[in-house]
Amino acid sequence: MAARGLLKSFRGHADAIVLPKAAAMAAPSFWGKLSCARRSRFICFHSQPAEVDMSVYRDKFAQRMAMAGIKPHHRVAVGVSGGPDSVALCVLTAGWKSGSFFTATSARSNFVDGVLAIVVDHGLRKESAEEAILVSGRILDMGIKCEVAQCEWLEGKPKVGHLQEAARNKRYEILQKICLRENISVLLIAHHADDQAELFILRLSRNSGVFGLAGMAFVAEMFPEYPNLNGEESETHGVFLVRPLLEFSKEDLYNICRGGCQEWVEDPTNRSPLFARNRIRFSLNKFSSSAMAELREVILICREMRMHVEKKCHMLLHQTVTIMPYGYAVVDVEHLLSMEIKDIYLARFIAIVLQFISQKHRPVRGKALKLLFSYFRSYPCKTCLTVAGCYLCPAPESKGTKVLVCCSVDSPLPPTLKLFHPHSYRMHFSMVESEQIVSESNAHLDRHSPRASNVRFVNAVLPTSVLEESKKLGIISLSTYQIIVSLKREESENFKSKAESISDEASKDVMDPYGLAPNGSFYPGQIGYFMNRVVLHWMLPKAESTDPFRKDVDSVSSKSSDSCNSCTCEDHMAARVRHMIDADWIYVFDLAKEDATDSEPRSEIDKRTNKYAVLSARRALPSLKSIPAPARRAMPVLVNTEGVLLSIPGVGFSCCPCLMVTEVFKPRVPLGGGHSSFL
Repeated sequence: MAARGLLKSFRGHADAIVLPKAAAMAAPSFWGKLSCARRSRFICFHSQPAEVDMSVYRDKFAQRMAMAGIKPHHRVAVGVSGGPDSVALCVLTAGWKSGSFFTATSARSNFVDGVLAIVVDHGLRKESAEEAILVSGRILDMGIKCEVAQCEWLEGKPKVGHLQEAARNKRYEILQKICLRENISVLLIAHHADDQAELFILRLSRNSGVFGLAGMAFVAEMFPEYPNLNGEESETHGVFLVRPLLEFSKEDLYNICRGGCQEWVEDPTNRSPLFARNRIRFSLNKFSSSAMAELREVILICREMRMHVEKKCHMLLHQTVTIMPYGYAVVDVEHLLSMEIKDIYLARFIAIVLQFISQKHRPVRGKALKLLFSYFRSYPCKTCLTVAGCYLCPAPESKGTKVLVCCSVDSPLPPTLKLFHPHSYRMHFSMVESEQIVSESNAHLDRHSPRASNVRFVNAVLPTSVLEESKKLGIISLSTYQIIVSLKREESENFKSKAESISDEASKDVMDPYGLAPNGSFYPGQIGYFMNRVVLHWMLPKAESTDPFRKDVDSVSSKSSDSCNSCTCEDHMAARVRHMIDADWIYVFDLAKEDATDSEPRSEIDKRTNKYAVLSARRALPSLKSIPAPARRAMPVLVNTEGVLLSIPGVGFSCCPCLMVTEVFKPRVPLGGGHSSFL
């Protein structure tokens, strides 16, 4: 068994560690003596040599990596905390990559090729920087290259109630950025079977359905903050997040550490009852081995159910959904309902479509899901519905047989425009390699996915029905059922009491009358990402244009010697970006009726308008008319500081030849959420 003891002194490998400056300066003094405060907050366990059959774990790990489509020649990153989970993952990964397993006492002159360990220092405790260096030293002793990354909490450190969630989100953000920077397409995370059990109880207490109860994906894709602009038309992939230890128990991971003679550390925050996961973990530790086995069987069936539903939904998407270039979807409800699909398929289908259009990837459940069920089942669709960040309405001229799903602009939060440099993010890892990984993974999915006739929980839409069905089918015993229900009830009460104690403060941000993002100035030469859906590129004016439309406008303008004297775009002019409103459409419609050859405007459309704007409006109007009104409202437009319309990039309208803005619908997360596996 592991013996608790004092922290050992480790040899430093400063030349191989990427450290924050402050930590690097502190490193020399660290390796001598550790502070008393450090010892009291961060416990280290040292494994005594033990006889462990590592071949069993080695073979199981290699099998899981193959099922993910990952091969030893692929470069991988490993998220490391220093606990037994991530240390065991490092042991297995290094052995899998090098073809041999080793212990901490093995002399290693070279690092394992193609593996980078990443230690994230959250900076939430004063000892964390020293701890990160300690962990990196142990990983380097294992022959694995290691980088220490430090969190920057620009908006302030998270509060206790949101501490773990905020730290987790920040950690994934940093891990992803390092993977992209290092051209690594695979990130390994050390979640295991006991983590899945904790998550099952946590989500059960939050009333998650069978999809949520399926737990964490074995393989998922993480997509970067900004879209890929390298010009490739083929489907691009993000970083593959792989959890190869989901079939390993916590005790397995302790054994792997012992078998590799590795030390690990325990984070004291994992013992605090303030956090729901910790409370659930303490309760699960009291489960008998048979009860835990039954719980894992329920989770496995939920995962099989999710795999089956995902496969079915991808077929439904292909047959019934059309994604339009302007960022909305058309759903053929008549065809969809003709297949007589069960509610559980419809629920997932709806969630996939709405999450894609809104780019808000939160579960669709509860009242929202009931509204959507009623809406789609009430065929033909005759009403409109705003739900889950989307606006649904009958498609024009379809008599309710088809439904438009548009991004809703009815949000209390202002629209966002994130500026980025076109070279700030480029996919440097091979798309061919990514496609091979997906192909291999899908092949395993096809071989291991259950047949429709063998799928259970088909009618278990509600979380309580999952437990009831499990008891009815004899998957869990009555005693296990009662224990899980009691634990669910207890954690639900904790969640409710916590929610009631937190008062919802009204937002202090004053909304712009035009719905503009605060401080969202947009300048010539910049590229912006609007609402994680649309890329806007404000190009700098060129000396000569090859655009025939501009030449026609120039010829009209030259007749009146008015070339661009009435240009509304000044040299250093800033624009703002907001969603389109009805007044914009009316403005373009009226503008198109103006006479571009008149020297004086005939209407109050005004004296700010030039001839280019009139001809531009005429060219844009047919495209604008072809777009359904609900979809138009989600389109981005550029206005000046006074709210005057300057450009509608999506249809090519511009008030001036110097204002050249392009728009491309490029959602951050693709339809279906990218490649995933729940094997």
